[in-house]
Amino acid sequence: MTTVNVYEAKSSLSRLIAAAEAGETIVIARNGKPVAQLGPVVARVARVPGRMKGEIHLADDFDEWTSEDEAAWYGTGTEPAGS
Repeated sequence: MTTVNVYEAKSSLSRLIAAAEAGETIVIARNGKPVAQLGPVVARVARVPGRMKGEIHLADDFDEWTSEDEAAWYGTGTEPAGS
C-alpha cells in the first residue's frame, strides 16, 4: 500500500490510476492523515435468479400462529410474580 499526499495525487493521478489498475491500493493523505483510498474495483458476481431453487425448504405450517407464539409475542402469561 502506497501513501501519497494530496498535492502529489493531483500531479500524478494518471500514474496512481495505473497502479490501481494493477491491483495496488493507494492512500491519499492530507497533513499526514489518511483521508481517501484509491484502489482496484472488485468485480461483482452476477446475480442469477433461481440459483437456489430446490435448496430452500419451508415447512407447510411456517406461517401458522400458535398460542405459544402469541404468548411469546405479547408476553401473556410470562409476567414476573408481583407485576
